[in-house]
Amino acid sequence: MAVNRAGFLPGVEQSDVAWRRLTFGTAHQRIDIEVPQLTPAQLAMLAQRVRTAGFAYLRQLPLAQIIATIDEAVAKLLERNNPYRREADALLPAITGYDAQMVRLGLTQYLKTFRAPQLRKFVAEDFSDPLVLDHFQPMRKGGYARAYGPALLLQIWAGNVPALSLWSLVCALLVKAPSIGKLASAEPLFAGLFARLLADIDPKLGECLAVVWWEGGDEAREAALLERADVVLAYGGNASLESLRARTPITTRCLAYGHKVSFGVVTRSALKPDKAWSVAHDAAYDIIRYDQQGCYSPHVFFVERGGRVSPREMAAYLASELAAFEKKYPRRALSMSESGALAAWRNTEQTRALTATGRAVVADELGAWAVSFTDSLEALSASALDRTVKVIAVERWTDVLEQVAPFRAVLQTVGVAASPEELFDMAEAFGRTGVTRISAVGHMTAPEAGWHHDGRFNLLDLVTITEVESSAESAAESFASYVD
Repeated sequence: MAVNRAGFLPGVEQSDVAWRRLTFGTAHQRIDIEVPQLTPAQLAMLAQRVRTAGFAYLRQLPLAQIIATIDEAVAKLLERNNPYRREADALLPAITGYDAQMVRLGLTQYLKTFRAPQLRKFVAEDFSDPLVLDHFQPMRKGGYARAYGPALLLQIWAGNVPALSLWSLVCALLVKAPSIGKLASAEPLFAGLFARLLADIDPKLGECLAVVWWEGGDEAREAALLERADVVLAYGGNASLESLRARTPITTRCLAYGHKVSFGVVTRSALKPDKAWSVAHDAAYDIIRYDQQGCYSPHVFFVERGGRVSPREMAAYLASELAAFEKKYPRRALSMSESGALAAWRNTEQTRALTATGRAVVADELGAWAVSFTDSLEALSASALDRTVKVIAVERWTDVLEQVAPFRAVLQTVGVAASPEELFDMAEAFGRTGVTRISAVGHMTAPEAGWHHDGRFNLLDLVTITEVESSAESAAESFASYVD
């Protein structure tokens, strides 16, 4: 069985590195991935090497050149026969367990977010004048300013969605931040693959990026980089992020992205016979894409009464679409704990359906998906993931506000199927409850380029601004050689 090596270690002799073998797949298709497990001393040396390379090269690059290099790398990955793309298409399904066709199509859609025009959107969303990343630029209040990325950025990735690391990797490059990334054990492939591709295109740029691994909870290895990073960008569970933040030096900025909950709302405007099936299809796609593992995946759909298609009928449509998607993109195999959580959720919902009126559960006989329906207003609640969802009937969409308000701290995306007149009323109301993103149903799992993740800035949160005040400019004039 072939062994594939992950990570990226510029300037490090691989024979000096301890490699940890991670095994993925099933008994019929096993994949071994070796990940680099550097010692704390080696991590400290690597951090210094990456920081030095960043000062010498990355910080001097024009933003336009960085965008062009990223665009070239993404263009190669969009070519089906490119060796890097073939590697991703071959290994990511086995590593993650997701259907190969779903991974292939999803990766293509995701990669298009990082072409040159979209990268310029990233920058434009956060900087009114993108040249502020290259040179001092005039400010409206007077004086000049320039934005600087961190001298060393530490990225700690989650592995619940394939290639998730690409988002923060690209953001780091756009602010000219040399960085070290920690691979997720659940998906240790893509970040190192992308770093190798960048290094093939621009070897000097490759020296400004490293991709490593250590086992979760290894505080000695974490400390080696936490003590040297200027900014820490981390994704993961809330408990692990809280621990990480507590161990990050007070002078180091820590940007943590924890668990979030998303849901959908379908108003009676969309519940017409010629529209409802399409909405159900789109909602099912949001559910099946990566089996609801993303923070933007829906757990609940609130459906208004009063349309020509009732909420109960909408739940039936959704179940039918989930069944169709299961044939096209079968759900991945679940772990014992995941299977147990799904069975517990399903049993609870079925028990409620037997003991209360206005409830029903429609589910796949083999447990591949389940839709729970209730005709009574209920608060937002998390599903068991893995293609389980609840449909809750409401009199009006405004009834949803009170049901989601207690979860303000963890709300993220709302997928809506509504009229133009309703859309901005909904956006205002849900924005006040803590929702940070409104998308169409069917697009919940595909944020647009420049999306403000959890309501924050992708690039601005990474940089510091250096200002030259008007007083300094005026004073300098008095010392000019041409002054009499």
